[in-house]
Amino acid sequence: MPFPVKTMYMGVNLEMNEAMLPTTRLALELKRALGRRPDMVAASSGVTAAPTRRRSGGAAAGIKSVVKIANWVAEEWFRQLLAWYHSKLRGRVVLFDRHFFADYYAYDVAPSARPRSLASRMHGGILRHAYPKPDLFIFLDAPPAVLLARKGEGTLEFLERRRREYLQIGDVVRHFVVVDADRPPDEVADEVGQIITRFYDTEKRRTSQ
Repeated sequence: MPFPVKTMYMGVNLEMNEAMLPTTRLALELKRALGRRPDMVAASSGVTAAPTRRRSGGAAAGIKSVVKIANWVAEEWFRQLLAWYHSKLRGRVVLFDRHFFADYYAYDVAPSARPRSLASRMHGGILRHAYPKPDLFIFLDAPPAVLLARKGEGTLEFLERRRREYLQIGDVVRHFVVVDADRPPDEVADEVGQIITRFYDTEKRRTSQ
């Protein structure tokens, strides 16, 4: 890139992130000790392809849900503060690897006829109305069969559903670009770099006027 760049992971697998809140680190250690997957899926269990157990309701479950979403929202804002530090104080372009608004859009943000928990509605409201969105969304699009062959995660049905859900984000954000990812990685990376550079140059000219 012809400008300084900081890459930040903004997904549910927090072990991919270089920094996290102490409360989140403790929660991950507890999950690992219990033999559970060490991620921190927020209000919806549908974000990952992994099957989940049906949980019992009641006051205890409600309290646990509120505590969980409170810590998750704190983690999201912690990473946003890091992004502001790099962009506003260090003058870097922050490149997000995934983003919470995109990952949770279909489950917690987009209008839906299916019932949602209180935690899901709270989380969706924050992401829609308060949480900063990236200036530019780049969706790396590939057929489900290609994705399944590359990573071996999920099913063809799940991957196709998630593909459609991600494409819907283009209807609600200002700058959304689809890149054909069914090509060699170098070609995809080159096109993405060109898209970001053009957008950066355009925004720089616009703000300097």
